[in-house]
Amino acid sequence: MAANPDLVSTEWLEDHLSAPDLVVVDASWYLPTQNRDAKAEYAAGHIPGAVHLDIDEVSDHDDPLPHMLPRPEPFARAVGALGIGDGMRMVVYDGLGLFSAPRVWWMLRAFGARDVAVLEGGAPKWRAEGRPWTDEPTRRRPATFTPRFDHGAVASREDIARMLASGSHQVVDARAADRFRGDAPEPRPGLKAGHMPGSLNVPWSEVQSNGTLRAPDEIRAAFAKAGVDLQRPIVTTCGSGVSAAILTLALNSAGVPTRTVYDGSWAEWGGRDDCPVATGDARR
Repeated sequence: MAANPDLVSTEWLEDHLSAPDLVVVDASWYLPTQNRDAKAEYAAGHIPGAVHLDIDEVSDHDDPLPHMLPRPEPFARAVGALGIGDGMRMVVYDGLGLFSAPRVWWMLRAFGARDVAVLEGGAPKWRAEGRPWTDEPTRRRPATFTPRFDHGAVASREDIARMLASGSHQVVDARAADRFRGDAPEPRPGLKAGHMPGSLNVPWSEVQSNGTLRAPDEIRAAFAKAGVDLQRPIVTTCGSGVSAAILTLALNSAGVPTRTVYDGSWAEWGGRDDCPVATGDARR
């Protein structure tokens, strides 16, 4: 798609909108505190031909944790119904520029999609440039998506506990620094404040600017400043597995192959009595 296969520019996407093998995915999702309705916004306007994938709907409804990755078969049915299928090129965007789109990029990759990228700058950049925008409903034929689940893309709570105990992986938290330190309360009720002992903190806001990823050298510098060794394995985490994927995308963009996300993230770890919690700055 481009020099960086995980990203495409607004120019590239407009030039390829009519390509028969391309599917555009509106992955907009918002925190309750953001007071925005992704479905209503999609109905009011979207990139022509885009389908909307809701991470709360396309999730494991048997799991009480928020928007956990579904099993392969339900995922394949859900995306196939949207017209996302084998052999297609996929471009994902969101309404904030760079927030929830990386989560859907990671989901698609976790289930075997290879040609999937995130739109740089998302809907805000696209609209600011006066590119095509429509409220016409998108009608795509159902497609067949064959899931090929990458077990290495997802870490469980037990995996994280082992990684932290052994030091085999670096666990990097994308939450804001005050939440990581435990100085700010968690937005979800019932969760402890703080972080996993031994984890490191790179707030997702530090790897992007105005909805676009920073330059690769700036991304690498942000991780190095946080004490992350880019030569060693990395697992990303956050509040509920959304902004963790921003770090994963950023690392790949900076030439650091990374694919593993702790799906349960702090929504799981911070809600359990048997999971240790630390406060203050990360151990260097």
